[in-house]
Amino acid sequence: MRGKNKSSKTGSPALPVLRPKVAGIDLGANQHWVGGPIASDGAANVRVFGTTTPELDKLANWLIEQQVESVAMESTGVYWIPIYELLESRGLEVVLANARQLSHVPGRKTDMKDCQWIQLLHSCGLLRGSFRPTEEICRLRALQRQRGNLTEERTRAVQWMQKALDQMNVQVHRAVTDLTGKTGMAIVRAIVAGERDVLTLAAHRDKRCRKSAAEIAAHLTGTWRDEHLFNLRMALRLFDEIEAMIDAYNAELRGAMEALQPPDRQQQPIPPHPNPAKERALRSRGEQESRACLWRFASVDLTRIDGISAGNAEIILTEVGLDLAAFPTEKQFVSWLRLSPRTPISGGKPLRKRRNTMGATRVSGILRMAALSLSRSTSALGAYYRSIARRKDGAVAVFATARKLAIWVYRMLRYGHEYVDIGANAYEVRSQQRRLRGLQASANSLGYQLVPVAER
Repeated sequence: MRGKNKSSKTGSPALPVLRPKVAGIDLGANQHWVGGPIASDGAANVRVFGTTTPELDKLANWLIEQQVESVAMESTGVYWIPIYELLESRGLEVVLANARQLSHVPGRKTDMKDCQWIQLLHSCGLLRGSFRPTEEICRLRALQRQRGNLTEERTRAVQWMQKALDQMNVQVHRAVTDLTGKTGMAIVRAIVAGERDVLTLAAHRDKRCRKSAAEIAAHLTGTWRDEHLFNLRMALRLFDEIEAMIDAYNAELRGAMEALQPPDRQQQPIPPHPNPAKERALRSRGEQESRACLWRFASVDLTRIDGISAGNAEIILTEVGLDLAAFPTEKQFVSWLRLSPRTPISGGKPLRKRRNTMGATRVSGILRMAALSLSRSTSALGAYYRSIARRKDGAVAVFATARKLAIWVYRMLRYGHEYVDIGANAYEVRSQQRRLRGLQASANSLGYQLVPVAER
């Protein structure tokens, strides 16, 4: 649908126009309002297009006819994705602005005013585009995010199985540590197949289980009600289907990453991990092949960082990509991850902190979980976590350690730095030396001199 060209005057903007050949789009579910470059006589240049693919092609053609160089739009739901990808494929620069930068439109709010307001702000250089990785990384990210959704659904299926077992008083969770482990799933499948003898069920015990078959059998006597058995059967069926879908996504992701690997690295063996214990853990979890694929793809091994597993590294790489040039400094990268402390100041005085309404990114969530796993680590990052936790609390320690992890991720991806763990003992020695230098500086400023007790 093509609207009429409006003849109302926009008036001369109070701010200097830096880029006159730009456009602004107000996105919607049924139609898009597009504000093009202001006409020479000051008349508004606004058109309305539908949301179908042919209408989007007309929109792109009209922008090219108007000699538009750059287009700004706000990130409204998922409506921006098709038009963003189309305009980018047509060679136009697209700026995806945060909705908070565009929320205050002067006068009564209308779609026509919104698109003109976006065009005006963009022409004056007042809009900053959101970070979006390259097209290849966006494809990987779409697959990885949907796989994450399936993982959440798998967790729900496990919870439904657990609920059905609890309702029958079959305490598999007390017999084994993990219901989805080898022993737990073997017992569940045997129950669904019709087995009711507790000794036969306990015979599915894996040899690595700490409990004996008799101890496991003591928890497996149930009421075996038909409705609960049916719920268990359906939950197990859903679990298996989701598992198959996750395996398909893993294969698709692996193939897409292998296609992006440089030819000279596709058969190159990955160097050994500097931490043999962590390499053994990666092998036991079946992550060594994924680690090698990620190393060939990114040319850096993020699993060298303490707390970062192969799964975490895959999420980080598919979310931010390999090129972090959009963040000139590591502080900007940390700020984008919402891992920098908020210190609002007005009139030289700190303001009362309010809850940050900007949601944390998926990468920051992964880094927070990795930081939490370092609470008992013998690495330098583990010692750093514990030192912060002693002085502050656990939540602050998680935040600060996640920030440290983000800095190392930035340095490895941006500059190719190698992460080297100095160990917890060396970190404690450095920390004591820093503390001693601070005490000496404070004493000197007051006219005193510190004397070691051993020298008296």
